[in-house]
Amino acid sequence: MHEDRRTQLLPSWVDGALKIGGVLLVPGLIYAVALAYYGTSPQTMDIGYEPPQPVPYSHALHAGELEIDCRYCHDTVERAAHAAIPPTETCMNCHSTIRTESEKLAVVRESHATGMPIEWLRVHDLPDFVYFDHSAHVRRGVGCEECHGPVDQMETVYQYAPLSMSWCLKCHRDPTERLRSPELATTMSWDPGEDRAALGAALARENNIHPSTDCSTCHR
Repeated sequence: MHEDRRTQLLPSWVDGALKIGGVLLVPGLIYAVALAYYGTSPQTMDIGYEPPQPVPYSHALHAGELEIDCRYCHDTVERAAHAAIPPTETCMNCHSTIRTESEKLAVVRESHATGMPIEWLRVHDLPDFVYFDHSAHVRRGVGCEECHGPVDQMETVYQYAPLSMSWCLKCHRDPTERLRSPELATTMSWDPGEDRAALGAALARENNIHPSTDCSTCHR
């Protein structure tokens, strides 16, 4: 379970703004104000959003030093729109025997004992009106690091890219430099050893990759 970032972003005055001078404002107007605030918030648009998580999980250790494949924890990226947040049982596959007394893992052990999920905080949170399918990208050879950055070097995951519409459209119009063989999608710090644009162009032709730029692709 993860907390919706939008509930953290709305300022206290939004609730108070429901009434001004004793007059109830139109709910749609309040929603528009709240949406505008959310849409222009630095936490929504700026690179570097890095919320503290309930467990100090280090991707630099797990994905970097230990080279654990992204799909071990995020096991739906190849078959579903969402990259699953791993359940506590996934953590306990290792930590039932490794660092069993670590204070850093107290929340994990409590979650396992009580059956209550860890309340991870979402880092990459697209607006509700945007549809994004992880599987469609991963299975076509867009590497995790193309959007999420060098996760294998991050102690705490942060937003690496702006994730704006223009940023997505730039890739859809010419994805060649971001393409690799699908089996290498989760390989971090990938180096093709040749010109990326030329390799990507060949992969695009071979796999018939022509990303849509139609509005309905992402806005459904």
